[in-house]
Amino acid sequence: MDQATPSTLNPRVHEFISSIRERVGQVVVGQDVVVERTLIALFTGGHLLLQGVPGLAKTLLVSVLSKTIDLDFARIQFTIDLLPSDILGSEILDQQTSEFKTRKGPIFTNLLLADEINRAAPKVQGALLEAMQEKRVTIGDATYSLPAPFLVIATQNPVEQAGTFELPEAQLDRFMMCHRLEYPTPEDERGILKRNAGLGIQRRDGGAVVETEFDVLDKQPVGDSEDLIAAMEAVHGVHVSDTFVEHVVNLVNLTRNHPQLELGCSPRAGISIIRASRARAVIHGRDYVIPEDLFALAEDVILHRIRLSYEAVADGFTGPGVLQSILEQLGR
Repeated sequence: MDQATPSTLNPRVHEFISSIRERVGQVVVGQDVVVERTLIALFTGGHLLLQGVPGLAKTLLVSVLSKTIDLDFARIQFTIDLLPSDILGSEILDQQTSEFKTRKGPIFTNLLLADEINRAAPKVQGALLEAMQEKRVTIGDATYSLPAPFLVIATQNPVEQAGTFELPEAQLDRFMMCHRLEYPTPEDERGILKRNAGLGIQRRDGGAVVETEFDVLDKQPVGDSEDLIAAMEAVHGVHVSDTFVEHVVNLVNLTRNHPQLELGCSPRAGISIIRASRARAVIHGRDYVIPEDLFALAEDVILHRIRLSYEAVADGFTGPGVLQSILEQLGR
């Protein structure tokens, strides 16, 4: 698909990415793929949905990343009684001046963690749509731009369904990727347990508390905004061949015409594949995309954008199985 050419990747970008991975690896064990997907989202300005059962270090990973790159970080715990104003902000009447003042919500940050996003009502989930797509929010009659960069990383528990709401297709499509976390391998789990057993206690206010992984985070960032900008510029400089674009177009169209699918991908899916592939190329030290980028990212970019027909579900088809058959048609 692509001819291999010598890489001209900025050494500063390569060192920056290596430092991030090393720092995250000091706290989070065995999540290399998740770290890669998070960096892809950060370098491209896309949004990321993480699906996984509780206890897989989703919140810890995002917290470590924000401190590693010196980003403003905010976390919102989505609950059934959450209101749109709890996210965006609201206008408050000043009793002394009898004028309304704007109180900006936690969405005005660089890295927003939307924890258990499917626990909030659809009205609250919809409040994120404008922010995720246009990087701005409207409070009252005024529109405010969000900080740059702005990234939403949402988590979702796929197992527990009580008190949850299914994310609408319009919002799912705005997540560039949806990554499904698996349990750690036995080897990684041994490392997690040994590392946790090595934590001590902290004396505080005349007492003591047991340390957690959050307490051992190195507060010194490994890079600044200029390093992040350099990485984003490197992503935009990655070469994408016409042949690669053609394969992406074929992939997207196959989802629209597959007999087992009632909902295929929108053009946003193709855009996301190319953007994510360029970022993955940079992370792997290349300034050009290769077929492996497409196949490695297809599940995270495509699977949450397609929907099986009722007949296909009744016949035992699954989303991953259908996607695999589509990828095989592309020549893998």
